[in-house]
Amino acid sequence: MDKSEISRVQKYLRDTFRLDTISLRERPTKDDSVEVYIGDEFIGVVFKDDEDGEVSYAFQMAILDIDLPIVAQVPED
Repeated sequence: MDKSEISRVQKYLRDTFRLDTISLRERPTKDDSVEVYIGDEFIGVVFKDDEDGEVSYAFQMAILDIDLPIVAQVPED
């Protein structure tokens, strides 16, 4: 991804999630993706897909079970 694409995708994510602390950082050994951070915390990766002239970007975020909060049980219908 070039710098223009990175800036555009970063703005999109900031606007969509209403969070100005989201930043995208180049990956040292990859040029088809960037790392996504909130502040200094790594949260995921954006991959660029350029197939048949159609360009799209996929945001992938892994959530570890140990990071999930404990919440009250929600009754089933």
